[in-house]
Amino acid sequence: MKAMILAAGKGERMRPLTLHTPKPLVPLAGRPLIEYHLQALAAAGITDVVINHAWLGQQIERHLGDGSRFGLRIRYSAEGEPLETGGGIFKALPLLGDEPFVLVNGDIWTDYDFSRLQCPLPSLAHLVLVDNPSHHGHGDFRLVDGQVLDGDNAPGTLTFSGISLLHPSLFDGCQPGAFKLAPLLRQAIAAGKVSGERHAGRWVDVGTLERLAEAERLLGEHA
Repeated sequence: MKAMILAAGKGERMRPLTLHTPKPLVPLAGRPLIEYHLQALAAAGITDVVINHAWLGQQIERHLGDGSRFGLRIRYSAEGEPLETGGGIFKALPLLGDEPFVLVNGDIWTDYDFSRLQCPLPSLAHLVLVDNPSHHGHGDFRLVDGQVLDGDNAPGTLTFSGISLLHPSLFDGCQPGAFKLAPLLRQAIAAGKVSGERHAGRWVDVGTLERLAEAERLLGEHA
């Protein structure tokens, strides 16, 4: 099974750290954030990883290289213009193949065990959900007997962690260019084709300097 790490964002809310450093290389406890994902993916037995990039992307390629020092084979999907989440994944599909693949947002930190994401995938997507953080209190989706449903501001709504297992056919009918992933997921959810699970462990959306500090605190507790 292959994996893709989304690493094309500019990280504007993390300035000045991201003025000259791409967000995936921002240090977390002295180590680039993206390296935590690479280590976790390798530990789960995943050997092939695709990383998309745009802002200062050549720094990512120079730092990570071919991935051999992590026990991985890394290939890159360079974006000349911002393609958003869906467009970036769609552009990278030729590198990902025809089988389900793990997708990870590059700007999260978590202790999630990626070996839990197993094929075959009986649906178009399997989402990992977490309890709502304070900055996203209304959540995204509900989880009922392993099936993901739209949130509809109902009690028990959870937040999408940015970790998923996706089938390439989720993107059937899409065209090259910039588009978001969320509408595709909601269409599949409406069709009853998205399963899910709740991760009760550590997870931080490292989108601001304050949340970077929170991740460092949790990482210290986790050590």
